[in-house]
Amino acid sequence: MNAMRRFVRVGVLTGLLALIPALHAAEPIPNDDCLVCHGDKDLTRTNAAGETISLYMDAAVLAKSLHATNTCWSCHSDIGSGHPDDGLAVKPVACATCHQDQSLSYGASAHGIALAKGEPGVPTCGDCHRHHDVLPRSAPESPLNPLNLGKTCGGCHEQEAQNVRESVHGAALAQGVRDAPTCTDCHSEHKIERLRGASPIKIAEQICSQCHASERINARYRMPADRVKTFLGSYHGLAAQLGSTRAANCASCHGVHLILPSSDPRSSIHPNHLVDTCGKCHPGATANFATSKVHTDLEKGADMGSVVNRWVRRVYLALIFVVVGSLFLHNALIWWRKATVTRLASLAGEERMDRSQRWQHLLLAVSFIVLALSGFALKYPDSWVAWLLGADESIRRWSHRGAALVLITLGFYHVFYALFTRQGRQLVRDFLPVRQDLQELAANARYMSGRGQVHGHAARFGYAEKMEYWSVVWGTILMGVTGFMIWFPVEVSRWLPRWAIDIATTVHYYEAILACLAIVVWHFYHVVFDPDVYPLNWAFWTGRRPKPVTKPAPSTAPPKPAGGELQVRPRPRTD
Repeated sequence: MNAMRRFVRVGVLTGLLALIPALHAAEPIPNDDCLVCHGDKDLTRTNAAGETISLYMDAAVLAKSLHATNTCWSCHSDIGSGHPDDGLAVKPVACATCHQDQSLSYGASAHGIALAKGEPGVPTCGDCHRHHDVLPRSAPESPLNPLNLGKTCGGCHEQEAQNVRESVHGAALAQGVRDAPTCTDCHSEHKIERLRGASPIKIAEQICSQCHASERINARYRMPADRVKTFLGSYHGLAAQLGSTRAANCASCHGVHLILPSSDPRSSIHPNHLVDTCGKCHPGATANFATSKVHTDLEKGADMGSVVNRWVRRVYLALIFVVVGSLFLHNALIWWRKATVTRLASLAGEERMDRSQRWQHLLLAVSFIVLALSGFALKYPDSWVAWLLGADESIRRWSHRGAALVLITLGFYHVFYALFTRQGRQLVRDFLPVRQDLQELAANARYMSGRGQVHGHAARFGYAEKMEYWSVVWGTILMGVTGFMIWFPVEVSRWLPRWAIDIATTVHYYEAILACLAIVVWHFYHVVFDPDVYPLNWAFWTGRRPKPVTKPAPSTAPPKPAGGELQVRPRPRTD
Protein backbone atom coordinates (compact mmCIF):
# COMPACT_ATOMS: atom_id res chain seq x y z
CA MET A 1 0.00 0.00 0.00
CA ASN A 2 2.81 2.46 0.94
CA ALA A 3 4.61 1.64 -2.29
CA MET A 4 1.44 2.40 -4.23
CA ARG A 5 1.06 5.81 -2.49
CA ARG A 6 4.67 6.73 -3.26
CA PHE A 7 4.12 5.78 -6.91
CA VAL A 8 1.04 8.06 -7.16
CA ARG A 9 2.88 10.97 -5.50
CA VAL A 10 5.79 10.66 -7.91
CA GLY A 11 3.40 10.57 -10.88
CA VAL A 12 1.55 13.70 -9.77
CA LEU A 13 4.81 15.58 -9.14
CA THR A 14 6.14 14.57 -12.55
CA GLY A 15 2.93 15.84 -14.24
CA LEU A 16 3.14 19.19 -12.48
CA LEU A 17 6.75 19.63 -13.52
CA ALA A 18 5.74 18.86 -17.14
CA LEU A 19 3.14 21.64 -17.08
CA ILE A 20 5.60 24.34 -16.06
CA PRO A 21 6.85 25.11 -19.63
CA ALA A 22 3.28 25.32 -20.94
CA LEU A 23 2.23 27.65 -18.16
CA HIS A 24 5.27 29.77 -18.75
CA ALA A 25 4.54 29.96 -22.49
CA ALA A 26 1.02 31.20 -21.82
CA GLU A 27 2.32 34.25 -19.95
CA PRO A 28 2.11 37.56 -21.89
CA ILE A 29 5.38 38.79 -23.32
CA PRO A 30 6.13 42.51 -22.79
CA ASN A 31 6.55 44.66 -25.88
CA ASP A 32 10.04 45.67 -24.76
CA ASP A 33 11.17 42.06 -25.04
CA CYS A 34 9.89 41.94 -28.64
CA LEU A 35 11.47 45.27 -29.59
CA VAL A 36 14.87 44.11 -28.49
CA CYS A 37 15.03 42.33 -31.86
CA HIS A 38 12.16 43.78 -33.90
CA GLY A 39 13.24 47.35 -33.15
CA ASP A 40 16.21 46.74 -35.44
CA LYS A 41 15.56 48.15 -38.93
CA ASP A 42 17.91 45.62 -40.46
CA LEU A 43 16.09 42.57 -39.12
CA THR A 44 14.82 40.49 -42.08
CA ARG A 45 14.03 36.93 -43.08
CA THR A 46 13.60 35.03 -46.32
CA ASN A 47 10.24 33.39 -46.96
CA ALA A 48 9.51 30.18 -48.84
CA ALA A 49 9.33 32.08 -52.14
CA GLY A 50 12.82 33.44 -51.64
CA GLU A 51 11.64 36.97 -50.90
CA THR A 52 13.30 39.08 -48.22
CA ILE A 53 10.80 40.20 -45.61
CA SER A 54 11.51 43.00 -43.13
CA LEU A 55 10.75 42.10 -39.51
CA TYR A 56 11.25 45.65 -38.28
CA MET A 57 8.50 47.05 -36.07
CA ASP A 58 8.27 50.79 -35.40
CA ALA A 59 6.77 51.30 -31.94
CA ALA A 60 5.65 54.82 -32.89
CA VAL A 61 3.55 53.43 -35.75
CA LEU A 62 1.77 50.99 -33.45
CA ALA A 63 1.13 53.79 -30.96
CA LYS A 64 -0.85 55.75 -33.61
CA SER A 65 -2.93 52.80 -34.84
CA LEU A 66 -6.31 51.55 -33.71
CA HIS A 67 -4.45 48.73 -31.96
CA ALA A 68 -2.39 51.05 -29.78
CA THR A 69 -3.81 49.53 -26.61
CA ASN A 70 -2.87 46.03 -27.75
CA THR A 71 0.45 44.38 -27.09
CA CYS A 72 2.49 42.34 -29.53
CA TRP A 73 1.48 39.18 -27.68
CA SER A 74 -2.24 40.11 -28.04
CA CYS A 75 -2.05 39.15 -31.70
CA HIS A 76 0.99 36.82 -31.68
CA SER A 77 0.01 34.73 -28.66
CA ASP A 78 1.33 31.56 -30.34
CA ILE A 79 4.92 32.74 -29.82
CA GLY A 80 6.57 31.05 -26.85
CA SER A 81 9.10 32.43 -24.42
CA GLY A 82 11.97 30.75 -26.28
CA HIS A 83 11.29 32.54 -29.58
CA PRO A 84 13.11 32.51 -31.95
CA ASP A 85 15.20 29.66 -30.58
CA ASP A 86 12.14 27.38 -30.35
CA GLY A 87 12.23 26.99 -34.14
CA LEU A 88 8.48 27.33 -34.57
CA ALA A 89 7.07 29.25 -37.56
CA VAL A 90 4.98 32.27 -36.63
CA LYS A 91 1.32 31.65 -37.44
CA PRO A 92 -0.87 34.21 -39.24
CA VAL A 93 -2.70 36.54 -36.89
CA ALA A 94 -6.21 35.33 -36.04
CA CYS A 95 -8.23 38.53 -36.42
CA ALA A 96 -11.42 36.61 -35.65
CA THR A 97 -10.43 36.55 -31.99
CA CYS A 98 -11.62 40.17 -31.69
CA HIS A 99 -13.43 40.72 -35.00
CA GLN A 100 -15.65 37.66 -35.24
CA ASP A 101 -18.54 39.21 -37.23
CA GLN A 102 -16.22 40.77 -39.79
CA SER A 103 -14.31 37.50 -40.16
CA LEU A 104 -17.52 35.57 -40.76
CA SER A 105 -18.51 38.05 -43.47
CA TYR A 106 -15.06 37.77 -45.03
CA GLY A 107 -15.34 33.97 -45.02
CA ALA A 108 -18.50 34.21 -47.15
CA SER A 109 -16.98 36.73 -49.56
CA ALA A 110 -15.38 36.12 -52.93
CA HIS A 111 -11.98 36.52 -51.25
CA GLY A 112 -12.78 34.17 -48.38
CA ILE A 113 -14.16 31.47 -50.68
CA ALA A 114 -11.06 31.69 -52.89
CA LEU A 115 -8.80 31.48 -49.83
CA ALA A 116 -10.65 28.38 -48.61
CA LYS A 117 -10.02 26.77 -52.00
CA GLY A 118 -6.30 27.39 -51.60
CA GLU A 119 -5.98 29.86 -54.48
CA PRO A 120 -2.73 31.87 -54.36
CA GLY A 121 -2.52 35.64 -53.91
CA VAL A 122 -5.89 36.03 -52.19
CA PRO A 123 -6.02 39.25 -50.11
CA THR A 124 -6.51 38.85 -46.36
CA CYS A 125 -7.22 41.33 -43.57
CA GLY A 126 -3.70 42.74 -43.49
CA ASP A 127 -3.64 43.38 -47.25
CA CYS A 128 -6.53 45.83 -46.97
CA HIS A 129 -6.21 47.15 -43.41
CA ARG A 130 -2.41 46.84 -43.20
CA HIS A 131 -0.71 45.10 -40.30
CA HIS A 132 0.64 47.26 -37.51
CA ASP A 133 -0.46 50.72 -38.73
CA VAL A 134 -4.21 49.97 -38.76
CA LEU A 135 -5.92 53.35 -39.12
CA PRO A 136 -9.58 54.45 -39.06
CA ARG A 137 -11.27 54.82 -42.43
CA SER A 138 -11.50 58.58 -41.95
CA ALA A 139 -7.72 58.98 -41.66
CA PRO A 140 -6.19 60.41 -44.86
CA GLU A 141 -3.38 57.81 -44.69
CA SER A 142 -5.77 54.86 -44.32
CA PRO A 143 -5.84 52.49 -47.31
CA LEU A 144 -9.63 52.30 -46.79
CA ASN A 145 -10.16 56.03 -47.05
CA PRO A 146 -12.48 56.68 -50.03
CA LEU A 147 -9.69 58.60 -51.80
CA ASN A 148 -7.28 55.68 -51.34
CA LEU A 149 -9.65 52.74 -51.75
CA GLY A 150 -9.26 52.62 -55.54
CA LYS A 151 -5.50 52.27 -55.13
CA THR A 152 -5.93 49.60 -52.44
CA CYS A 153 -8.29 47.47 -54.56
CA GLY A 154 -6.25 48.30 -57.65
CA GLY A 155 -3.35 46.36 -56.22
CA CYS A 156 -5.16 43.24 -57.45
CA HIS A 157 -7.81 44.71 -59.78
CA GLU A 158 -5.70 47.14 -61.75
CA GLN A 159 -7.89 47.53 -64.86
CA GLU A 160 -11.12 47.86 -62.87
CA ALA A 161 -9.55 50.53 -60.66
CA GLN A 162 -8.36 52.44 -63.74
CA ASN A 163 -11.87 52.34 -65.23
CA VAL A 164 -13.40 53.64 -62.01
CA ARG A 165 -10.91 56.52 -61.87
CA GLU A 166 -11.95 57.57 -65.40
CA SER A 167 -15.68 57.19 -64.71
CA VAL A 168 -18.14 59.81 -63.45
CA HIS A 169 -17.87 58.24 -60.01
CA GLY A 170 -14.08 58.44 -59.93
CA ALA A 171 -14.07 62.00 -61.27
CA ALA A 172 -16.55 63.10 -58.60
CA LEU A 173 -14.49 61.41 -55.88
CA ALA A 174 -11.32 63.13 -57.11
CA GLN A 175 -13.15 66.48 -56.88
CA GLY A 176 -13.89 65.84 -53.21
CA VAL A 177 -17.48 64.61 -53.51
CA ARG A 178 -17.66 62.37 -50.45
CA ASP A 179 -21.00 60.86 -51.52
CA ALA A 180 -19.44 59.43 -54.69
CA PRO A 181 -19.52 55.61 -54.60
CA THR A 182 -16.35 53.61 -54.08
CA CYS A 183 -15.57 49.92 -54.54
CA THR A 184 -17.11 48.83 -51.24
CA ASP A 185 -20.34 50.78 -51.85
CA CYS A 186 -21.17 48.42 -54.70
CA HIS A 187 -19.30 45.24 -53.72
CA SER A 188 -19.81 45.47 -49.92
CA GLU A 189 -17.03 45.81 -47.36
CA HIS A 190 -16.06 42.46 -45.87
CA LYS A 191 -18.52 40.26 -47.74
CA ILE A 192 -17.09 41.22 -51.12
CA GLU A 193 -19.59 40.12 -53.79
CA ARG A 194 -19.07 39.19 -57.41
CA LEU A 195 -21.76 41.19 -59.21
CA ARG A 196 -21.09 39.56 -62.55
CA GLY A 197 -24.19 37.45 -63.20
CA ALA A 198 -26.22 39.05 -60.41
CA SER A 199 -29.95 39.36 -61.07
CA PRO A 200 -31.11 42.58 -62.76
CA ILE A 201 -33.42 43.42 -59.85
CA LYS A 202 -30.52 43.14 -57.39
CA ILE A 203 -28.42 45.55 -59.47
CA ALA A 204 -31.26 48.08 -59.70
CA GLU A 205 -32.74 47.88 -56.19
CA GLN A 206 -29.71 47.07 -54.03
CA ILE A 207 -26.73 48.55 -55.85
CA CYS A 208 -27.55 51.54 -58.05
CA SER A 209 -30.57 52.65 -56.02
CA GLN A 210 -28.37 53.37 -53.00
CA CYS A 211 -27.52 56.68 -54.65
CA HIS A 212 -29.88 57.12 -57.59
CA ALA A 213 -33.02 56.54 -55.50
CA SER A 214 -31.77 58.74 -52.65
CA GLU A 215 -33.69 62.00 -52.39
CA ARG A 216 -30.81 63.58 -50.45
CA ILE A 217 -28.13 62.73 -53.01
CA ASN A 218 -30.28 63.52 -56.04
CA ALA A 219 -31.30 66.90 -54.63
CA ARG A 220 -27.79 67.82 -53.50
CA TYR A 221 -26.12 67.06 -56.84
CA ARG A 222 -29.07 67.94 -59.09
CA MET A 223 -29.43 64.47 -60.53
CA PRO A 224 -32.72 63.08 -61.92
CA ALA A 225 -34.75 61.76 -59.00
CA ASP A 226 -36.69 59.11 -60.89
CA ARG A 227 -34.04 57.04 -62.65
CA VAL A 228 -34.66 53.88 -60.62
CA LYS A 229 -38.44 54.34 -60.60
CA THR A 230 -38.68 54.87 -64.36
CA PHE A 231 -36.39 51.90 -65.01
CA LEU A 232 -38.55 49.62 -62.85
CA GLY A 233 -41.59 50.80 -64.81
CA SER A 234 -40.00 49.90 -68.16
CA TYR A 235 -40.11 46.53 -69.90
CA HIS A 236 -36.64 45.68 -68.59
CA GLY A 237 -37.56 46.65 -65.02
CA LEU A 238 -40.88 44.81 -65.06
CA ALA A 239 -39.20 41.67 -66.40
CA ALA A 240 -36.55 41.94 -63.69
CA GLN A 241 -39.19 42.25 -60.98
CA LEU A 242 -40.87 39.11 -62.33
CA GLY A 243 -37.63 37.16 -61.85
CA SER A 244 -36.01 37.38 -65.28
CA THR A 245 -32.24 36.89 -65.21
CA ARG A 246 -31.78 37.87 -68.86
CA ALA A 247 -33.39 41.31 -68.81
CA ALA A 248 -31.06 44.26 -69.15
CA ASN A 249 -30.03 45.99 -65.93
CA CYS A 250 -28.41 49.36 -65.26
CA ALA A 251 -24.91 48.09 -66.04
CA SER A 252 -26.05 46.51 -69.32
CA CYS A 253 -26.47 49.98 -70.82
CA HIS A 254 -24.34 52.29 -68.66
CA GLY A 255 -21.36 50.00 -68.16
CA VAL A 256 -19.87 48.39 -65.07
CA HIS A 257 -16.82 50.35 -63.91
CA LEU A 258 -16.25 52.78 -66.79
CA ILE A 259 -19.56 54.62 -66.36
CA LEU A 260 -19.54 57.81 -68.42
CA PRO A 261 -22.09 60.51 -69.27
CA SER A 262 -23.92 60.23 -72.58
CA SER A 263 -22.01 63.25 -73.85
CA ASP A 264 -18.67 61.40 -73.62
CA PRO A 265 -17.77 59.78 -76.98
CA ARG A 266 -16.48 56.73 -75.05
CA SER A 267 -19.80 56.20 -73.26
CA SER A 268 -21.85 53.13 -74.13
CA ILE A 269 -24.95 55.33 -74.20
CA HIS A 270 -23.42 57.97 -76.49
CA PRO A 271 -25.57 58.33 -79.64
CA ASN A 272 -22.78 56.83 -81.74
CA HIS A 273 -22.74 53.65 -79.61
CA LEU A 274 -26.43 53.13 -78.86
CA VAL A 275 -26.96 50.70 -81.75
CA ASP A 276 -24.07 48.52 -80.56
CA THR A 277 -25.25 48.69 -76.95
CA CYS A 278 -28.81 47.69 -77.81
CA GLY A 279 -27.53 45.09 -80.26
CA LYS A 280 -25.90 43.11 -77.43
CA CYS A 281 -29.37 41.92 -76.42
CA HIS A 282 -31.32 42.74 -79.59
CA PRO A 283 -29.39 41.47 -82.62
CA GLY A 284 -30.13 43.50 -85.73
CA ALA A 285 -31.09 46.60 -83.78
CA THR A 286 -31.37 49.68 -86.00
CA ALA A 287 -30.78 53.37 -85.32
CA ASN A 288 -34.55 53.90 -85.01
CA PHE A 289 -34.82 51.06 -82.49
CA ALA A 290 -31.98 52.52 -80.43
CA THR A 291 -33.80 55.85 -80.03
CA SER A 292 -36.58 54.24 -77.96
CA LYS A 293 -37.01 55.31 -74.34
CA VAL A 294 -35.54 52.91 -71.78
CA HIS A 295 -36.77 54.90 -68.79
CA THR A 296 -40.58 55.30 -68.88
CA ASP A 297 -40.63 59.06 -68.50
CA LEU A 298 -43.96 60.08 -70.07
CA GLU A 299 -44.16 63.56 -68.58
CA LYS A 300 -40.76 64.77 -69.78
CA GLY A 301 -38.92 64.98 -73.05
CA ALA A 302 -39.24 67.57 -75.82
CA ASP A 303 -38.69 65.28 -78.82
CA MET A 304 -41.55 64.50 -81.19
CA GLY A 305 -42.07 60.95 -79.88
CA SER A 306 -42.28 62.07 -76.25
CA VAL A 307 -44.72 64.89 -77.05
CA VAL A 308 -47.04 62.64 -79.10
CA ASN A 309 -46.86 59.88 -76.52
CA ARG A 310 -47.68 62.34 -73.74
CA TRP A 311 -50.78 63.65 -75.53
CA VAL A 312 -51.96 60.13 -76.39
CA ARG A 313 -51.70 59.27 -72.71
CA ARG A 314 -53.69 62.33 -71.67
CA VAL A 315 -56.42 61.70 -74.26
CA TYR A 316 -56.78 58.11 -73.12
CA LEU A 317 -56.94 59.10 -69.45
CA ALA A 318 -59.77 61.51 -70.26
CA LEU A 319 -61.49 58.90 -72.44
CA ILE A 320 -61.27 56.29 -69.68
CA PHE A 321 -62.73 58.71 -67.14
CA VAL A 322 -65.66 59.70 -69.39
CA VAL A 323 -66.51 56.21 -70.72
CA VAL A 324 -66.12 54.26 -67.48
CA GLY A 325 -67.75 57.04 -65.50
CA SER A 326 -70.77 57.01 -67.81
CA LEU A 327 -71.06 53.23 -67.58
CA PHE A 328 -70.82 53.38 -63.79
CA LEU A 329 -73.45 56.13 -63.57
CA HIS A 330 -75.78 54.17 -65.87
CA ASN A 331 -75.54 50.99 -63.79
CA ALA A 332 -75.66 52.85 -60.48
CA LEU A 333 -78.99 54.50 -61.44
CA ILE A 334 -80.45 51.16 -62.51
CA TRP A 335 -79.27 49.52 -59.28
CA TRP A 336 -80.74 52.32 -57.19
CA ARG A 337 -84.08 52.07 -58.98
CA LYS A 338 -84.27 48.31 -58.41
CA ALA A 339 -83.13 48.68 -54.80
CA THR A 340 -85.88 51.25 -54.25
CA VAL A 341 -88.48 48.81 -55.57
CA THR A 342 -87.31 46.10 -53.17
CA ARG A 343 -87.25 48.63 -50.30
CA LEU A 344 -90.87 49.61 -50.93
CA ALA A 345 -91.84 45.94 -51.21
CA SER A 346 -90.23 45.18 -47.86
CA LEU A 347 -92.53 47.69 -46.12
CA ALA A 348 -95.38 45.21 -46.50
CA GLY A 349 -93.47 42.49 -44.61
CA GLU A 350 -93.28 41.74 -40.91
CA GLU A 351 -91.22 43.81 -38.50
CA ARG A 352 -87.80 42.43 -37.78
CA MET A 353 -85.86 45.29 -36.12
CA ASP A 354 -87.26 48.22 -34.15
CA ARG A 355 -85.69 51.68 -34.24
CA SER A 356 -83.28 51.04 -31.34
CA GLN A 357 -82.04 47.82 -32.89
CA ARG A 358 -81.50 49.51 -36.24
CA TRP A 359 -79.41 52.24 -34.59
CA GLN A 360 -77.36 49.61 -32.78
CA HIS A 361 -76.82 47.77 -36.06
CA LEU A 362 -75.72 51.00 -37.77
CA LEU A 363 -73.18 51.85 -35.05
CA LEU A 364 -71.92 48.28 -35.12
CA ALA A 365 -71.46 48.35 -38.90
CA VAL A 366 -69.69 51.74 -38.94
CA SER A 367 -67.34 50.94 -36.04
CA PHE A 368 -66.54 47.52 -37.52
CA ILE A 369 -65.63 49.01 -40.90
CA VAL A 370 -63.42 51.70 -39.32
CA LEU A 371 -61.76 49.08 -37.11
CA ALA A 372 -61.06 46.84 -40.09
CA LEU A 373 -59.60 49.62 -42.25
CA SER A 374 -57.52 51.25 -39.51
CA GLY A 375 -56.36 47.89 -38.12
CA PHE A 376 -55.05 46.61 -41.42
CA ALA A 377 -53.56 50.06 -42.11
CA LEU A 378 -51.58 49.75 -38.87
CA LYS A 379 -50.45 46.24 -39.77
CA TYR A 380 -49.56 47.14 -43.37
CA PRO A 381 -48.48 50.81 -43.39
CA ASP A 382 -47.38 50.67 -47.04
CA SER A 383 -50.73 49.43 -48.35
CA TRP A 384 -53.48 51.40 -50.10
CA VAL A 385 -55.62 51.02 -46.98
CA ALA A 386 -53.06 53.03 -45.02
CA TRP A 387 -53.00 55.63 -47.81
CA LEU A 388 -56.77 56.09 -47.41
CA LEU A 389 -56.31 57.01 -43.75
CA GLY A 390 -53.39 59.34 -44.31
CA ALA A 391 -49.67 59.04 -43.78
CA ASP A 392 -49.73 59.91 -40.06
CA GLU A 393 -49.49 56.81 -37.88
CA SER A 394 -51.19 58.59 -34.98
CA ILE A 395 -54.32 59.18 -37.12
CA ARG A 396 -54.57 55.48 -37.93
CA ARG A 397 -53.86 54.52 -34.32
CA TRP A 398 -56.41 56.83 -32.72
CA SER A 399 -59.08 56.16 -35.34
CA HIS A 400 -58.68 52.47 -34.50
CA ARG A 401 -58.89 53.11 -30.76
CA GLY A 402 -61.84 55.50 -31.16
CA ALA A 403 -63.79 52.95 -33.17
CA ALA A 404 -62.91 50.30 -30.58
CA LEU A 405 -64.31 52.48 -27.78
CA VAL A 406 -67.51 52.97 -29.77
CA LEU A 407 -67.84 49.22 -30.28
CA ILE A 408 -67.13 48.40 -26.61
CA THR A 409 -69.59 51.07 -25.43
CA LEU A 410 -72.19 49.70 -27.82
CA GLY A 411 -71.55 46.23 -26.42
CA PHE A 412 -72.23 47.38 -22.84
CA TYR A 413 -75.34 49.21 -23.97
CA HIS A 414 -76.58 46.10 -25.75
CA VAL A 415 -76.15 44.07 -22.56
CA PHE A 416 -78.19 46.68 -20.66
CA TYR A 417 -80.76 46.71 -23.49
CA ALA A 418 -81.06 42.90 -23.44
CA LEU A 419 -81.49 42.75 -19.65
CA PHE A 420 -83.75 45.68 -18.85
CA THR A 421 -85.99 46.25 -21.86
CA ARG A 422 -88.86 44.12 -23.12
CA GLN A 423 -87.71 44.37 -26.74
CA GLY A 424 -84.17 43.40 -25.73
CA ARG A 425 -85.24 40.33 -23.79
CA GLN A 426 -87.44 39.26 -26.68
CA LEU A 427 -84.55 39.78 -29.09
CA VAL A 428 -82.29 37.47 -27.09
CA ARG A 429 -85.03 34.83 -26.82
CA ASP A 430 -85.51 34.96 -30.60
CA PHE A 431 -81.78 34.42 -31.10
CA LEU A 432 -81.60 31.33 -28.89
CA PRO A 433 -81.06 28.07 -30.84
CA VAL A 434 -84.11 25.80 -31.07
CA ARG A 435 -84.90 22.45 -32.68
CA GLN A 436 -86.51 24.20 -35.63
CA ASP A 437 -83.08 25.53 -36.64
CA LEU A 438 -81.84 21.98 -37.21
CA GLN A 439 -84.94 21.22 -39.24
CA GLU A 440 -84.33 24.32 -41.35
CA LEU A 441 -80.67 23.35 -41.85
CA ALA A 442 -81.65 19.82 -42.90
CA ALA A 443 -84.28 21.16 -45.30
CA ASN A 444 -81.77 23.52 -46.91
CA ALA A 445 -79.32 20.63 -47.23
CA ARG A 446 -81.94 18.68 -49.18
CA TYR A 447 -82.65 21.74 -51.31
CA MET A 448 -78.96 22.25 -52.10
CA SER A 449 -78.71 18.62 -53.23
CA GLY A 450 -81.82 18.99 -55.44
CA ARG A 451 -84.04 16.70 -53.36
CA GLY A 452 -86.42 19.25 -51.85
CA GLN A 453 -87.59 22.84 -51.83
CA VAL A 454 -86.04 25.86 -50.11
CA HIS A 455 -87.15 26.21 -46.52
CA GLY A 456 -88.09 29.77 -45.59
CA HIS A 457 -88.01 30.04 -41.78
CA ALA A 458 -91.26 31.11 -40.22
CA ALA A 459 -89.55 32.34 -37.04
CA ARG A 460 -88.14 35.83 -36.66
CA PHE A 461 -84.57 34.64 -37.20
CA GLY A 462 -83.16 31.54 -38.84
CA TYR A 463 -80.01 29.58 -38.08
CA ALA A 464 -77.92 31.87 -40.32
CA GLU A 465 -78.81 35.02 -38.35
CA LYS A 466 -78.36 33.23 -35.02
CA MET A 467 -74.87 32.07 -35.98
CA GLU A 468 -73.95 35.66 -36.86
CA TYR A 469 -75.37 37.14 -33.66
CA TRP A 470 -73.51 34.86 -31.27
CA SER A 471 -70.33 35.12 -33.35
CA VAL A 472 -70.48 38.91 -32.95
CA VAL A 473 -70.96 38.53 -29.19
CA TRP A 474 -67.98 36.21 -28.88
CA GLY A 475 -65.80 38.23 -31.27
CA THR A 476 -66.54 41.53 -29.51
CA ILE A 477 -65.52 40.11 -26.14
CA LEU A 478 -62.33 38.51 -27.50
CA MET A 479 -61.28 41.54 -29.55
CA GLY A 480 -62.05 43.90 -26.68
CA VAL A 481 -59.96 41.98 -24.13
CA THR A 482 -56.96 41.48 -26.45
CA GLY A 483 -57.23 45.03 -27.76
CA PHE A 484 -56.97 46.56 -24.30
CA MET A 485 -54.01 44.27 -23.52
CA ILE A 486 -52.21 45.64 -26.59
CA TRP A 487 -53.25 49.21 -25.75
CA PHE A 488 -51.90 49.08 -22.19
CA PRO A 489 -48.92 46.69 -22.31
CA VAL A 490 -47.11 48.21 -19.31
CA GLU A 491 -50.09 47.85 -16.99
CA VAL A 492 -50.84 44.32 -18.23
CA SER A 493 -47.22 43.21 -17.76
CA ARG A 494 -47.50 43.99 -14.06
CA TRP A 495 -49.93 41.09 -13.66
CA LEU A 496 -49.17 38.79 -16.58
CA PRO A 497 -45.94 37.62 -18.27
CA ARG A 498 -44.78 39.70 -21.21
CA TRP A 499 -45.44 36.90 -23.68
CA ALA A 500 -49.16 37.14 -22.85
CA ILE A 501 -49.22 40.45 -24.77
CA ASP A 502 -47.56 38.80 -27.76
CA ILE A 503 -50.22 36.09 -27.73
CA ALA A 504 -52.94 38.75 -27.41
CA THR A 505 -51.50 40.50 -30.49
CA THR A 506 -51.59 37.26 -32.48
CA VAL A 507 -55.16 36.47 -31.39
CA HIS A 508 -56.27 40.04 -32.15
CA TYR A 509 -54.82 39.93 -35.67
CA TYR A 510 -56.15 36.55 -36.73
CA GLU A 511 -59.53 37.08 -35.08
CA ALA A 512 -59.81 40.27 -37.16
CA ILE A 513 -59.09 38.30 -40.34
CA LEU A 514 -61.66 35.69 -39.32
CA ALA A 515 -64.31 38.34 -38.61
CA CYS A 516 -63.76 40.23 -41.86
CA LEU A 517 -63.85 37.10 -43.99
CA ALA A 518 -66.97 35.87 -42.20
CA ILE A 519 -68.72 39.18 -42.90
CA VAL A 520 -67.76 39.09 -46.59
CA VAL A 521 -68.52 35.40 -47.18
CA TRP A 522 -71.53 34.84 -44.87
CA HIS A 523 -73.23 38.11 -43.99
CA PHE A 524 -72.91 39.80 -47.37
CA TYR A 525 -74.41 36.78 -49.10
CA HIS A 526 -77.54 36.78 -46.95
CA VAL A 527 -78.11 40.55 -47.14
CA VAL A 528 -76.87 41.31 -50.67
CA PHE A 529 -76.09 38.36 -52.96
CA ASP A 530 -78.94 36.01 -52.04
CA PRO A 531 -81.22 36.08 -55.14
CA ASP A 532 -84.24 36.35 -52.84
CA VAL A 533 -83.06 39.71 -51.46
CA TYR A 534 -80.77 41.05 -54.22
CA PRO A 535 -79.83 43.86 -54.74
CA LEU A 536 -80.23 44.57 -51.01
CA ASN A 537 -82.05 43.44 -47.90
CA TRP A 538 -83.59 46.65 -46.56
CA ALA A 539 -84.37 45.33 -43.09
CA PHE A 540 -81.44 47.31 -41.63
CA TRP A 541 -83.17 50.52 -42.84
CA THR A 542 -86.91 49.84 -42.80
CA GLY A 543 -86.89 47.32 -39.97
CA ARG A 544 -89.03 44.96 -42.02
CA ARG A 545 -88.39 42.01 -44.26
CA PRO A 546 -90.39 40.66 -47.19
CA LYS A 547 -92.30 37.45 -46.70
CA PRO A 548 -90.18 34.33 -47.24
CA VAL A 549 -90.35 32.78 -50.68
CA THR A 550 -90.75 29.03 -51.15
CA LYS A 551 -89.41 27.69 -54.41
CA PRO A 552 -90.08 24.18 -55.71
CA ALA A 553 -87.12 21.98 -56.38
CA PRO A 554 -86.19 21.55 -60.03
CA SER A 555 -87.87 18.48 -61.53
CA THR A 556 -85.88 15.82 -63.34
CA ALA A 557 -88.92 14.33 -65.18
CA PRO A 558 -89.34 15.07 -68.90
CA PRO A 559 -91.71 17.94 -69.70
CA LYS A 560 -95.31 17.11 -70.60
CA PRO A 561 -97.17 18.52 -73.56
CA ALA A 562 -99.31 21.60 -73.13
CA GLY A 563 -102.48 19.50 -73.08
CA GLY A 564 -101.53 17.86 -69.81
CA GLU A 565 -101.49 14.11 -70.52
CA LEU A 566 -99.25 12.58 -73.09
CA GLN A 567 -101.11 12.41 -76.39
CA VAL A 568 -100.46 9.88 -79.18
CA ARG A 569 -101.27 10.92 -82.69
CA PRO A 570 -102.50 8.19 -85.10
CA ARG A 571 -100.10 7.27 -87.85
CA PRO A 572 -101.36 8.66 -91.19
CA ARG A 573 -102.57 6.10 -93.68
CA THR A 574 -100.44 5.54 -96.73
CA ASP A 575 -102.97 3.56 -98.89
